[in-house]
Amino acid sequence: MKNATLHFEFHISITALIMFLLKTWRASAFGVYGYLNFTRNGFLGHSKKFKPEDMEIRIEGKNCVVTGANSGIGFATAEALASCGATVHMVCRNKEKGETALSKIQSSTGNPNVHLEVNNAGLMEHKRVTTSEGFELNFAVNVLGTYATTELMLPLLEIASPDARVITVSSGGMYTTSLTSDLQFSDGKFSGAEQYARNKRVQVALTEKWAEMYKNKGIGFYSMHPGWAETPGVAKSLPDFNKWLSGKLRTSEEGADTVIWLALQPKEKLVSGGFYFDRAEAPKHLKFAATRQSHAIIDSIDDTLHSLV
Repeated sequence: MKNATLHFEFHISITALIMFLLKTWRASAFGVYGYLNFTRNGFLGHSKKFKPEDMEIRIEGKNCVVTGANSGIGFATAEALASCGATVHMVCRNKEKGETALSKIQSSTGNPNVHLEVNNAGLMEHKRVTTSEGFELNFAVNVLGTYATTELMLPLLEIASPDARVITVSSGGMYTTSLTSDLQFSDGKFSGAEQYARNKRVQVALTEKWAEMYKNKGIGFYSMHPGWAETPGVAKSLPDFNKWLSGKLRTSEEGADTVIWLALQPKEKLVSGGFYFDRAEAPKHLKFAATRQSHAIIDSIDDTLHSLV
């Protein structure tokens, strides 16, 4: 009997191979960079350079709108700003949870000028879900909601200038992807985690766009990411990740630290359009990740979003 020979042929385009290698590199680089910087140990290391007086600034008479304010980083942000004397408008999805959080903040801070509104801050939905308007759910909340809220508030922000500012909470996950015009993930197999990362990349690019468009309006635009924090949202959306890094994740207060810092600092200390992490401007792109040039399409994305709201 003759020996049988198995013969396999693989056909893959150069472009597909390059994209596979890029995605692999981005994921690997993000994992290593994140583990070294985004965990609680990263925060504790970076905090050695923090200046306590930066967080002792009082902002009585200032109005602050905080989305997702009933739990996690949003709650920690709202509570800290209320402690600084601000009038805080809590934007929450669930009225009952929002009312409970409102009561806690008023009690802990002694500030009665805390108010509840109903909306939603952000989410990660792993299955493809479409809203009643026909939008993919992650995109609708994380991108379209952020865009509409910011654009509609511009007249009020202009009145509040020169100290007016918009702080968008992005995610380090955006390092794993480039900007794409496929906003609703219509092409390819849907991935909720990848769509979330894409959404967060859009937020960073939009912050750059707004900073340039409205540079003469007296409004500062900043994006940031909180590192890897142990929040109800992370536990629900990424249970395996949450379990794997149990004990190493940041607290909600540590995740909110840079949001509060950005809200309190004199604008001359900050770079409008900048991306911040642990009270310092951070890179928007990892080395050799080939994401930088993708921001060139933000104008067309802005046009698309404008047409949808």
